[in-house]
Amino acid sequence: MKNLILQKLDELKAKSEELKKKLSDPEVFANRAECQRYAKELSRVSPIVKKYIDFLNVQEQITQTEELLKHEKEQDLVKLAEDELTQLRAASKKMYAQLEDLVIEDDPEANRDVIVEVRAGTGGLEATLFAADIYRMYSKFAARRGWKVDILNSSPSEAGGVKEIIFSLEGEYVYKWLKYESGVHRVQRVPTTETSGRIHTSAISVAVLPEAEEVDIQIDPKDLKIDVFRATGPGGQGVNTTDSAVRITYLPTNTVVSCQDERSQMKNKAKAMKVLRARLFDQAKQKQQQEIAASRKTQIGTGDRSEKIRTYNFPQRRVTDHRIGFSVHNLGNVLEGELDEIILALATAEKKLKTNGNAK
Repeated sequence: MKNLILQKLDELKAKSEELKKKLSDPEVFANRAECQRYAKELSRVSPIVKKYIDFLNVQEQITQTEELLKHEKEQDLVKLAEDELTQLRAASKKMYAQLEDLVIEDDPEANRDVIVEVRAGTGGLEATLFAADIYRMYSKFAARRGWKVDILNSSPSEAGGVKEIIFSLEGEYVYKWLKYESGVHRVQRVPTTETSGRIHTSAISVAVLPEAEEVDIQIDPKDLKIDVFRATGPGGQGVNTTDSAVRITYLPTNTVVSCQDERSQMKNKAKAMKVLRARLFDQAKQKQQQEIAASRKTQIGTGDRSEKIRTYNFPQRRVTDHRIGFSVHNLGNVLEGELDEIILALATAEKKLKTNGNAK
């Protein structure tokens, strides 16, 4: 386990040096998207590398002190060196434990912005109302963390619900916090449309996609089919008078993305391309993770997107995450965006899985 950690730290140190060289290259500096990507990656690995360099310095001091003790005859100096060695070894042990945590928790996508897709599933109108509740929950969570929310596409239903809503979240470590949210979310409550007071079970799906830069996913324009059409639904007096809505089909995989929330066709196209890149990046990421999971299960909630991950039980005011059997009894607070306790429990469980996996 220890050798694996140190090997990973050496790799991160080398990567840090490589990124610094790239950022000093005039050609890279002239490419804004590429420069931002490398700078963001450097900001992710730099704190870990700094701690690793401090750890290596302490290791060097331990070696020097041990060498000194082999030749020193003066008892007072021997005592001082032994005391110093004890302190250095204690510091080294503590620093290694911190580095171990950082390496286990390290995720190259951790500091990416995300695109979240929320879709109503089984349950008719009640499912669309719950989808709106979940969008509001994530918006509240984003506001508490200072993230920016931008709706990319939405399809409203009756009574204030949504059949589908796609939105981006931008800020610090968005994916790190929301990567566990993908899957089926189930609600048990008495719908507002229910006159007999019976509890219904409805479900929605959530997909959290790390945003992809243009340098991450290369898309050949020849592989795109772009259609424009007249937008429908809310959007002002001009919403139905121009062909501002955009539908993009990526022909190799038949992936279809639509966007109509903006009045400008160009803005809708830009947003649709943003979603398309994220979906293609996610497809590649899912394939890679499935290959890893085939030999070792070290991640939570990164497999089948049809997996039922969480239940929101209104009569019992309970939220249960089924992946780790964890429940909280403050459903109202959770729906107001207080997701921290659930997410931290999932992160802790995943860390244990990774630790056990690395120890094998």
